[in-house]
Amino acid sequence: MKKLHSLAMVLLALLPSAANAQSADAIIDRAVAAYARLSSMRAEFRQTLTNPLTGSTQTTSGVILRKRPNFLSINFDSGDRVTADGSTLWLYLPSSAPGQVVRMPYTRGSASGVDPADQFLNSPRTRFTVTSSGTAAVGGRAAHIVTLVPKRSNTEFTSAKVWIDDNDSSIRQFDVESANGLRRHVVVTRFTANPPLNRSSFRFTVPKGAKIVDQPSGATF
Repeated sequence: MKKLHSLAMVLLALLPSAANAQSADAIIDRAVAAYARLSSMRAEFRQTLTNPLTGSTQTTSGVILRKRPNFLSINFDSGDRVTADGSTLWLYLPSSAPGQVVRMPYTRGSASGVDPADQFLNSPRTRFTVTSSGTAAVGGRAAHIVTLVPKRSNTEFTSAKVWIDDNDSSIRQFDVESANGLRRHVVVTRFTANPPLNRSSFRFTVPKGAKIVDQPSGATF
């Protein structure tokens, strides 16, 4: 009897739990649903860019703010800034293009090029082949990992691996590889859902002496 009981316990231990048995579609669907419920968000992050061609690695931190329907602010401690003020997208990247500000209309197309959540969670099952890549902990929080491969070639990335929080279904980490081999690793170190944000948080002032370069929507960051 004891042997049968022990065997039963072993078999139960080998069975996947409900949390671990989620399909890739179920994981990405709950992330999409959680994203749709957000009226605003604030996230602190750490980003590492690796260029395999030069062997260089650059790490920076920053804060991203998002407020529906079309407000976005990404501030890096390097001084780079991406701002959508409701109608216009401003890209100020002094670390790579000093003295220049790119201005373009802020549309759904331009949003997917600069906003990671929109990039991954805008109709993902239509745009990507989604597969499960296991589980892991990010900052002590359990997460499921999905891999996204574009069904059609695009200028944003060739593949992405995204860590989806088991509790609140937010994106906690992602790895992206672009067509030129550049690798972007981003870890969300703190996340706040639906904080009060006013429009002044999304106001951009062109730095003195900077040249404004107008571009059509659709550029990527």
